[in-house]
Amino acid sequence: MYQTKEKYGLFTSIAMIVGIVIGSGIFFKSDNVLIGTNGSVLLGIAAFVIAALSIIFGGLSISELAARTNKPGGAITYMEVFSGKKLACSFGWFQNYVYYPGLIVVVSWVVGIYACTLFNLGDRLEIQIGIGFIFYSVCFFYNVLSAKFGGYFQNATMVLKLIPLAVITVFGLIFGDPAANLALSAGSVGSATLFAAIGPVIFAYDGWIISTSIAHEVKDSKRNLPLSLVVAPIFVTLVYVLYFVGITSFLGADQVMVLGDSHVYLAATQLLGGFGAKALLIFVIISVMGTVNGLVLGYIRIPYSLALRNMIPWSESLAKENTKLGMPVNSAWFGYVLCIVWTLVHYLTTARHLLPNSDISEISIAVGYAFYTIMYFQVFRLWQRGEIKGWFKGILCPFAATTGSLFILFSCMQSPLFVYYAAFCILVAIVAYIYYTVKKPQELSQF
Repeated sequence: MYQTKEKYGLFTSIAMIVGIVIGSGIFFKSDNVLIGTNGSVLLGIAAFVIAALSIIFGGLSISELAARTNKPGGAITYMEVFSGKKLACSFGWFQNYVYYPGLIVVVSWVVGIYACTLFNLGDRLEIQIGIGFIFYSVCFFYNVLSAKFGGYFQNATMVLKLIPLAVITVFGLIFGDPAANLALSAGSVGSATLFAAIGPVIFAYDGWIISTSIAHEVKDSKRNLPLSLVVAPIFVTLVYVLYFVGITSFLGADQVMVLGDSHVYLAATQLLGGFGAKALLIFVIISVMGTVNGLVLGYIRIPYSLALRNMIPWSESLAKENTKLGMPVNSAWFGYVLCIVWTLVHYLTTARHLLPNSDISEISIAVGYAFYTIMYFQVFRLWQRGEIKGWFKGILCPFAATTGSLFILFSCMQSPLFVYYAAFCILVAIVAYIYYTVKKPQELSQF
């Protein structure tokens, strides 16, 4: 039987969510949010708040499922226990083969983008992706060698990544004109669309669900996991909105849209000079590194979780845990190989401009919310059976979470390539469903 090993406390659990969520998204997608809203800062703020509400209610709903099982696997486990093994296999394959590796590759690419800016290496895509590849390779290596080191790195980067956000926010609000900025943006609300901003916003928020992959390793998880799934999104939303208002007040929404990803460096240069800007950019890079670390921290356990259920090829090997390291080493390397494959996919789609104003991660994030609604419905069913008490936990939370998820899904359907990418995600899920149906696997003995 699997023995739960509690390694992480409340602070690490919160740090994991904050560390994954705050990192690349707010720096990398602020211009995309403004492009989506036609420069309306007010609608951008509204998009951040709507996404936050969806996540908060979603977190509260999923924490009800987490409180009723201590098996490893996070969301995969909840899908298995409350929705059935076939759906769990489909969801697990989606996470394992599409969601996690694509997200790790894209966020690592952001590390490369800002590293090239810092060291004046130009903007060649090959160099940016190459740097990202080197970093996530190192990240896999040290997370395998020491789970505690990965946790310590997550805690440290959570604190450090707030420095550039705080500096730009404070100076932007002081030296900019937030009142005039918001008043000016109000005039464009009528011609703008909120839907177009949701894709970039959910990328900026994505990662909260990943904390459930270590739920069985969180100390007093029945108390600490719900707390972290509420506290972290509220904190992140406050940071995002303040930064968004600060940067647009200082540079102006139009200039942020024109500058794209380089708007952070320009703002830092104007505020702090060349040396100060480079120092701040180092903190930005550390911030994004923290996001990659959190993603890897969650991902290395996904093939392992599927293998314990015998839901994936080579399960006997992938389910082995290195007793000395206390880590599923084979699972980690399996995920690493998939990341290499998605690095090639990301390079081809970006080099050929197949996903304008987007990347390989955004649509898979939206498809993930479709899976989450299945779990939210199970919370409602638990309330119907009397296992969850009170209308707030049993009705309001799953209803609000589902409404938010459907809004996110509908918004992302506006992308012309959504149908094709979503079809690929669904195909992966269908293949998994057939795989489980044909094989009819049994759980491995140590689970």
